[in-house]
Amino acid sequence: MSYQHLEGVIAGVTGPEGPFPVREMDVGGVSRKVIGGLPENLRDFYAVTAGYGDKDCLVEQDRRLSYTEVLRLVAALSTVLANRYGIEKGDRVTIAMRNCPEWCISFMAITSLGAIAVPMNSWWQGEELAYAMQDSGAKLAFLDGPRHARLGAWLAESGLPVIGVDTGDRPLPQGTTRIEQLLDSDEPGTFPDTEIDANDPAIILYTSGTTGLPKGVMSTQLNVLSAISTWLVLVSAISVLEGTAGKESENQLGVLLALPLFHVTGLHSMFLLSLVIGRKVVMMRKWDVDEAVELIQAERITHFNGVPTMSLELMNHPRLGEYDLSCLMDISSGGAARPAEHVLTLAERFPAASPSAGYGLTETNAVGCVIGQEDYMQRPGSVGRPTAPLTEVKIVDSDGHALPQGATGEIWIRSPAVPTGYWNLPDATAETFTDGWCHTGDVGYLDTDGFLYIVDRLKDIIIRGGENISCLEVEEALYAHPNVEEVAVFGLPDERLGEIVGAAVMTGDGEQLPVAQLREFRADRLAAFKRPVHLWCHAEQLPRIASGKRDKKKLRGELTAKLNL
Repeated sequence: MSYQHLEGVIAGVTGPEGPFPVREMDVGGVSRKVIGGLPENLRDFYAVTAGYGDKDCLVEQDRRLSYTEVLRLVAALSTVLANRYGIEKGDRVTIAMRNCPEWCISFMAITSLGAIAVPMNSWWQGEELAYAMQDSGAKLAFLDGPRHARLGAWLAESGLPVIGVDTGDRPLPQGTTRIEQLLDSDEPGTFPDTEIDANDPAIILYTSGTTGLPKGVMSTQLNVLSAISTWLVLVSAISVLEGTAGKESENQLGVLLALPLFHVTGLHSMFLLSLVIGRKVVMMRKWDVDEAVELIQAERITHFNGVPTMSLELMNHPRLGEYDLSCLMDISSGGAARPAEHVLTLAERFPAASPSAGYGLTETNAVGCVIGQEDYMQRPGSVGRPTAPLTEVKIVDSDGHALPQGATGEIWIRSPAVPTGYWNLPDATAETFTDGWCHTGDVGYLDTDGFLYIVDRLKDIIIRGGENISCLEVEEALYAHPNVEEVAVFGLPDERLGEIVGAAVMTGDGEQLPVAQLREFRADRLAAFKRPVHLWCHAEQLPRIASGKRDKKKLRGELTAKLNL
């Protein structure tokens, strides 16, 4: 089956008589096409899932919560947030913890009030977390033990109220209000009746860019639900084509959630999409391929999604043949490019599953292109075609003019899922968003059949295992060292993670500082995944290009050759 075969079916699914009719809607004062069929806000979207009743919704280790239980807990927590903490529509509430059922329940409760959920990168250190807390103007924070400890003194000084979640990683301080105390309360546990409009803000997700400090991408209720609707249309069209539409499966669909919920792939395409299709979400505390194969077999997981590193480790598991993984239907990838040779190997080792991939950004709510089945086998180097029915992709030159098929330029994406812009950053918003288009900063081209190929990046970022790392942020941290005079940070190739952080440093008076000391410098400011893995000390000025900028391409090449990467 190719994506082109689906186009006619998608037209029917999204037509006037279909379950997801395309319609016109006022979006920020402009009439735009959107996908119908789902409620216009997340609170009512959650209520739709009540029909799945006693089916498993969230599974973590020995915990198993049904759809009915999850909705009851969400309703109770939203009532507590409104009545005890005074959380109102538009208030920002942060979530900083590892994946767990309480993460999902907290997110659902916040957005059910019309408040704005602000998920934080759980790998961040205290300074990074505090920055985003302050930048977002948080009124309340959900924290687990490790994140609470990292914020330490800042929390005490800020006076920010905290609801603690005990994830077993590190004890919460004495006196912390714990989420289980609130959920065991006598609150009525009914969903709030706040009036929530489709154009109201719903989420702020922070992403690393070229400016050093993370930027908060602000999405509306409509943006988030448009992302869900886009994939739901695709799922529905495939079921029609395969003849399974309207037929209840013998076994419940299940997805293995090994990606963090603070990213759009984990949050949108794995968690929120699961709610509307009645799929169970099986959570991993951290990625471990041995645990993954055990869970896939035991829970009969049908959908696997992760960065390319994860599917690579899965297909290379030394005891793969000892497990029954025939339940897998789809092995998807996103966040970074999957090597073409991996696609064919996956198809060989998992004959019952279809390798697939997606391309999108935080700035597009993960919506962009998709590819799978025959198309992926024939074009393993492509990230696919724009996701029907409303996603548009164009290639532009440096002046923003559209280029013809085959020409290489910057990739722009437009869909109802593209957010309104960055939180409190009008200049950055104007640079990245134009008339509904997101300027991705990625360079690519469209072939004659409309398939997108990514060839480079305009942005000075490193993508390590799906995590964006700002080169400028790492450089600024290293510049704070008193003996560092010049720094260039860049990505180095890595078979497992795609890229790792490399750095070239010029030190004062040619002094050779211990590499280990430099690598760990400002560990309080930089999360571990951002710190240089390979660091090269120079006694002389770093090489320059004609414009006077540091020649990162040359430095990258020299260090790659030196390390035989």
